Amino acid sequence: MNLPLLVELFTEELPPRALQKLGQAFADSLTQALAKQHLLGPDNVTHCYATPRRLAAQLSSVLAVAADQPFSEKLMPVKVGLDAQGQATPALQKKLAAKNLSHLKPADLARESDGKQEYLVAHGTAAGAQLQNVLQAAIETALADLPIPKVMRYQLADGQTSVRFVRPVHGLVVLHGSTVLPVTILGIDAGNTTHGHRFMSAGPITLAHANDYAATLADKGRVIASFEARRDAIRQQLDESARALGASLGDQAEVAPLLDEVTALVEHPTVYVGQFDEKFLAVPQECLILTMRLNQKYFPLFDPASGKLIHQFLIVSNMHVADPANIIQGNERVIRPRLADAEFFFETDRKQPLASRVAQLDNIVYHNKLGSQHERIERLRRISSRLAEDLNANVALADRAAQLAKADLTSNMVGEFPELQGIMGGYYAQADGEPAEVVQALNDQYRTRFDSPVTNNNLIAAILFIAERIETLVGIWGIGLQPSGERDPFGLRRAALGIISAVEQLAAGGYLSGTPAAPARFNLTELLTFAMGTFSPGTLHSDTADEVQTYIYERYRNQLSGDYAKSVVDAVIAVRPALQEVAARIKAVTAFAQLPEAESLAAANKRIGNLLKKTEGDLPAIDPSLFAEPAEKALYDALHGIEATARADAAQGQFEKSLAAVAQTRSAVDDFFTHVMVMADDPAVRNNRLALLSQLHATMNLVADISRLAQ
Repeated sequence: MNLPLLVELFTEELPPRALQKLGQAFADSLTQALAKQHLLGPDNVTHCYATPRRLAAQLSSVLAVAADQPFSEKLMPVKVGLDAQGQATPALQKKLAAKNLSHLKPADLARESDGKQEYLVAHGTAAGAQLQNVLQAAIETALADLPIPKVMRYQLADGQTSVRFVRPVHGLVVLHGSTVLPVTILGIDAGNTTHGHRFMSAGPITLAHANDYAATLADKGRVIASFEARRDAIRQQLDESARALGASLGDQAEVAPLLDEVTALVEHPTVYVGQFDEKFLAVPQECLILTMRLNQKYFPLFDPASGKLIHQFLIVSNMHVADPANIIQGNERVIRPRLADAEFFFETDRKQPLASRVAQLDNIVYHNKLGSQHERIERLRRISSRLAEDLNANVALADRAAQLAKADLTSNMVGEFPELQGIMGGYYAQADGEPAEVVQALNDQYRTRFDSPVTNNNLIAAILFIAERIETLVGIWGIGLQPSGERDPFGLRRAALGIISAVEQLAAGGYLSGTPAAPARFNLTELLTFAMGTFSPGTLHSDTADEVQTYIYERYRNQLSGDYAKSVVDAVIAVRPALQEVAARIKAVTAFAQLPEAESLAAANKRIGNLLKKTEGDLPAIDPSLFAEPAEKALYDALHGIEATARADAAQGQFEKSLAAVAQTRSAVDDFFTHVMVMADDPAVRNNRLALLSQLHATMNLVADISRLAQ
């Protein structure tokens, strides 16, 4: 019999943020367990269902009894399993009994060699698994494997037995077609009765067949069982309501997580429109948006043209009623004091200048090994000022932005909504009349990355952005809290990628080209070393700067490897170029790799590197009078013909031209390795040849370590 199978656990309210994962994991695990027992039909499709009060899986094609399965059981070495007369030893008899194969005689067993010794192997056919015999264990395994954020212990109805699950279970449905299978889970016996919506359902619902589940719940229970179908229904209603009001839901990346969470809170979603007093729009809109989304699970609405918040919002209710006035008014009453609190916090905070809050940062610990937030601010000021000098920016503005960067941590608003760090600082700085560049820097300091070329308006912001991440990386890394595996509690991966993005956009904005009179520069090595010096002596381990630099380049390597050939990325990263040059060097090496000379020169470069590793001490200056072979002289002439050009082009960022000059040496390099023995017996000749190769190697690798291109 090949029939659909339905398994449903009816529970108390499940944790909303985990609901979708719980439902999918339950369905996947159950499917895998039955597939392992060969109980699934070839055309089986598994449907996952998850609502606030249920987890369910419906498998479209499940056998009552699996087909008989051939088996092969490796038992033990022949010399262990058989005695001198060829009879079964006690060890073999015990093994056969353990495998339920006691009926087999030694003559029934095959002998197979693994190349070292012969083994006794039992071959045969095992009776197929019966669904009702294995389903209990399959469900128990599926529940045990759920990614439950926190398990609770509760007592069953007998008042004595305790069980553990994410939430108490009150019902269990197990239907194979129309047949209830004998399964007991968490003290609940399986049946064919489920429950619908808490308020809108008529009562307990009897399921006649496994295929009736979703349709019957929707019709009689007023429940949309599928998480995806429920989310789509909410999304459609939200879009329709927003369009009817001539409004927008805002940034889809910010809407999506709230949509998932709300989907996990309702079983029969209906969207209603609420509104609040327009006077609250005088409060920074980020505060209002956050309190609506985070605290109330409402969807704020925006003017499509300006992107500004409007005084209407959307409510996703779990009730569908003819007259929703009470639901709407109730939600409006709830939101009013929340917005009033935000207004109060904002007005109260504005009474105190942001700069006056800096001293209070002494009372906020940044990290017990790194001191207070005020000490951190002083480090940021020094790093920001140094960066501003290097970039020919306004040092006073950079210092002021760093001084105020964390001042809003002491405000009422950030105390209530930590997510608004930096954003509130920007509002308060603007109200205090701080320069626009400082305000922009405070607003941008918690961005994930810079994604557009830097301009005069946000140059100070880019400086603070980089300084904050440099200080974080050096400080946290230096006290031994490097990322480990998937764990990165201090966001060091994000900090490294943020630095890379900011440097790329500084270069894109023209801020790293400078002028002959005042060349701008960004030297990561020097900046990391300088940052180390801003910490108290003995705080950080001595290798911090080098390790952090390696870490940043590794993150860059990982980021670039998705877009470019791995060998090209490795070749560029290997020479640790200035971050702002990486993209241009990769483009140049990609072009070089297509040249006919590339493969031969890459192989030669690799060979030269291996030879140079064997040298001891310093090599002498090249002495042309020691050349004994024409090929030596030819290579020397070829190298000196292109070296100055290659170096000048590389220094000016003309990386493709530099590599093109290197490509001209191919013939001379090939001839050299064909006709010259580098490791000559005469030490003077040998060292002279190695010195020539060392100079060639350095010239070849001005742009990248081209040996990484060798096949």
